[in-house]
Amino acid sequence: MDSHVIEAASVIISDNHWLITSVVGSVLAFILLRRIVAGGVCVSNKRLDGKTVIITGCNTGIGLETAKELSARGARVIMACRDMAKANKASDIVKKFSGNTDVSVQRLDLASLDSVRKFADTINDNEERVDILINNAGLMLFSRLESDDGYEMQFAVNHLGHFLLTYLLLSKIKKSAPARIINVSSNAHSKGKINFDDINSKKDYSILTAYPQSKLANILFTKELSRRLHGTGVTTYTLHPGVINTEISRYVKAWMTPPLFLFMRPFFIFLKTPVQGAQTTLHCALDENLDNVSGKYFSDCVQKQPSKAALDMENAERLWRISEEMVASTVR
Repeated sequence: MDSHVIEAASVIISDNHWLITSVVGSVLAFILLRRIVAGGVCVSNKRLDGKTVIITGCNTGIGLETAKELSARGARVIMACRDMAKANKASDIVKKFSGNTDVSVQRLDLASLDSVRKFADTINDNEERVDILINNAGLMLFSRLESDDGYEMQFAVNHLGHFLLTYLLLSKIKKSAPARIINVSSNAHSKGKINFDDINSKKDYSILTAYPQSKLANILFTKELSRRLHGTGVTTYTLHPGVINTEISRYVKAWMTPPLFLFMRPFFIFLKTPVQGAQTTLHCALDENLDNVSGKYFSDCVQKQPSKAALDMENAERLWRISEEMVASTVR
């Protein structure tokens, strides 16, 4: 190479050393931050041949990634979804990914207790076992809506529908022991309080109270369920999957004004991917070290301490009793 060319290149590099260093540093910082945000990874190699898994709300996001991975490990996966068209497309994705054709799609609308009962009847009548139940579906609403049964929608879908589903499948799950029940919650529970005087948020609705209440209910339900299942061989877990770029984020995006969305958009790249977000669910479903652990809360594949309100066993039992009363008309 001509010496003049080499000299010119050296001058350019020297003059722009700060820029090159800045760019390289920024790239490395971005990679490091992305790895930190990604969180823990499920390391279990456990197979699930001969096992049956039910996952709610798994036509997209972390539920779909969970279905793909558990199907790849040999499980019979039952995808419990409200939108059958999306669910059927998702089941094709699961089958293609896993090479396992034992994937079933069943309609389940958690906003309708009648739909939950019909789904549970189908499972109890036709399935020999339920080894893992993953209550994954959830929603976030900025405006107050009511379910088919007249309950505040977030409480109905995030907690009450899953409560009834679990309640109706318990006999089948206990017969399949050792078995696991996993409830997907959120660290938003730490801002939550169960308002027993206005559990349906009729007097004063705000997403800042209603959504955290439903996520706190997930943890209290898990703890009370664990207490009631002690000695049965059925263990329960609840978890924070992380802040994930999934369909639930559409509720946040819809709430934002266009200028705010444009301002926040660059930060979306730091959200977890659905694959990363599914890791803690997979950890709770698969890790052999959790065989004798129950009622605990996890984040990034590690057991964590939930909020003080989430440890209140009196409120956990009270919530159970109220939930039973709310679904009483659908329990035979």
